[in-house]
Amino acid sequence: MDLNNKIIMLWFCLIISGLTSCEGQNKQQTGGPCEGCEAIFEYKNKRLTTVDTLPGFYQNKPQLKVTGTVLKKDGKTPAENVIVYIYHTNRQGIYETKGNETGWGKRHGIFRGWVKTGKDGRYTFYTFRPASYPDRSEPEHIHITVKEPTKKEYYLDEYLFDDDPLLTPNRRIQLPDRGGSGIVKPVMEHGILTIKRNIILGKNIPFY
Repeated sequence: MDLNNKIIMLWFCLIISGLTSCEGQNKQQTGGPCEGCEAIFEYKNKRLTTVDTLPGFYQNKPQLKVTGTVLKKDGKTPAENVIVYIYHTNRQGIYETKGNETGWGKRHGIFRGWVKTGKDGRYTFYTFRPASYPDRSEPEHIHITVKEPTKKEYYLDEYLFDDDPLLTPNRRIQLPDRGGSGIVKPVMEHGILTIKRNIILGKNIPFY
């Protein structure tokens, strides 16, 4: 092989290598950067079902039911075997810990839970309404991460309460609606405050 052919082959290999690298990087970046998203795997030996009750549910008020359906990107088909992870502050706006937490539990606190959807895509958490941060810099919110069977985990827009005065019009228009709108309207159903949110996988998610 003469020198010119060697140079051509070298450039060809570099181009192919670069394309493969970029493709792999995009696959790894579903949703973009996500600090703490790996916490979705910290359920340890817990058998995940479609319903979870978070610590503090019975001790705090107002009690809250968080429920809805996880849908595929078409917004119609229920998505099965999707893990949904949530966490939030206590009634004082703090990510409360006991001191023996490991992993992301040190940051996310004790009020967190996991479910896995069934064939109907339904999910439900029983918890309590969190408070805004003590400095009131953020509206009340519940963080959420999802893990599809064939995708890297990614975060969605937080659950935000429509009746929260800190959820100003300016904040509302800046929301990216990852997975669909996270703004929910609390209503009393069967004696418990209930918020409903259907999640659309991949909606407004980068590199999906």
